[in-house]
Amino acid sequence: MRVVAKFGGTSLGSGDRINRAADSIAAAVEHGHEIAVVASAMGSTTDDLLDEIKFEADDRDRAEIVSMGERTSVRMLKAALAARGVNALFVEPGTDEWPVITNDLGEVDVEATRERAAKLAAELDGVVPVITGFLAQNHDGEITTLGRGGSDTSAVMLGNYMDADEVVIVTDVEGVMTGDPRVVEGARNVGRITVDELRNLSFRGAEVVAPSALSYKDAALDVRVVHYQHGDLLTGGTLIEGEFHNLIDMQEEPLACLTVAGRAIRNRPGILADLSTALRDEDINVDSVASGMDSITFYILEDDSDRAEAVLHDRVVADDALSSVTVEDDIAVIRVTGGELPNRPGVIFDIVQPLSDAGINIHDAITSATSVAIFVAWDDREETLGIIQNEF
Repeated sequence: MRVVAKFGGTSLGSGDRINRAADSIAAAVEHGHEIAVVASAMGSTTDDLLDEIKFEADDRDRAEIVSMGERTSVRMLKAALAARGVNALFVEPGTDEWPVITNDLGEVDVEATRERAAKLAAELDGVVPVITGFLAQNHDGEITTLGRGGSDTSAVMLGNYMDADEVVIVTDVEGVMTGDPRVVEGARNVGRITVDELRNLSFRGAEVVAPSALSYKDAALDVRVVHYQHGDLLTGGTLIEGEFHNLIDMQEEPLACLTVAGRAIRNRPGILADLSTALRDEDINVDSVASGMDSITFYILEDDSDRAEAVLHDRVVADDALSSVTVEDDIAVIRVTGGELPNRPGVIFDIVQPLSDAGINIHDAITSATSVAIFVAWDDREETLGIIQNEF
């Protein structure tokens, strides 16, 4: 196999951990695998360096300073591999082998990076390159960075462009867990998870793989997360499956909008569960939910609206805190799903403004970590779809 293995800061946080990392790499090489390594700065070195910049420094100087963490890591790991008889070389910005190139805007130059990565991949036979994560180099040879989580991004990007079979993210967690083991009892490892699931978790605080990295994963590239104590690069952990698709999708059937009004609904524990359970008991699926201080809105298929209204009305009559339920039919929903949405400032404005200019009233807008759902009148659906497609 051809494997890109990324070692995070905690997995290289001490001499003992560097030895453990070198052992796992050497074992994989001994079994005949081609290995490229991406190394983060040891421990909290990058944050420590940033904290010590107590003066005005331009972006170029800051990048040079923080690069010292990764530059040290690759030298340490290369030396540890050499002590085990592994033919390794460290690769950092400025070396002939350096692969990650950015343009004048600091964005990855895909064509140049793909070409350089392919060249580096062709030299993997018998040689283990140890590459600085997080860092990049522009066309003028100046050091740039890939931002927070940049080492993950480096690894998955290079795994893609080097035609690797697998990217292994070595970190201080067992993989993706069912919950935070520091908070909940009985949290266990999830053996498999999709890119879509993980990106949603990542944008909402799960510190497993940087969301920016997953945009470089395609269906042919396996990505796994393993604990640094595991010792085997090629087994265990959590396998991340699939690829993240940018998608604009329109619901094919009209929806109905049912709104339940009541006094201070938001401060009423369990009210959403009560209403949702009542709909579930009648086998009515809820497409989306929106809530306000004094109302909860359910979007369901229009064909189910009469039954849903009767169910919710029964709940209103039985609960003094609820006032009324109303129904509006002929609602369409257009969803925009994309890996870059959370990193795109003004994305809601980019959707709302052209629709406003076209005189289209937005019934509702519901967002998640990686998608935006726009609800409009059914008769406006085709025009809305066209406007959003032109924008994205």
